[in-house]
Amino acid sequence: MSARGPAVVPAARERGQAAVETALVLPLIMAVALALVQVGLLVRDHVLVVHAAREAARAAAVDPTTEAAADAALAATSLNPDRLLVETQGSRTTGGFLQVTVRFRPEPAVPLVGGLFPSVTIQETLTVRVE
Repeated sequence: MSARGPAVVPAARERGQAAVETALVLPLIMAVALALVQVGLLVRDHVLVVHAAREAARAAAVDPTTEAAADAALAATSLNPDRLLVETQGSRTTGGFLQVTVRFRPEPAVPLVGGLFPSVTIQETLTVRVE
């Protein structure tokens, strides 16, 4: 016994308890961290798709062809062109309204948790007046 009170000596069977708890919890913490990274990448891809749709709509307002819209969408972003789809619908005459849809299927970039988001498709649709 010391002046501060009884000395607490951990029991022999409690040795290594923190190591066991860490070994049990650490994989869960890492999985959550990797999932957050994957979600962050999906948010980034969504922002890029919105930007691509705006650029495609702007190009389609001047040149109402699907090719012009697709070229503008690809030039505006660094998205994988094999996974990017640009569609146009509507009137192609001056004063008419043209709808531009951009779809993107992102690849899972983070190992282990990429399988949680297997069939995500990011889509943005804008309507513009043809000039």
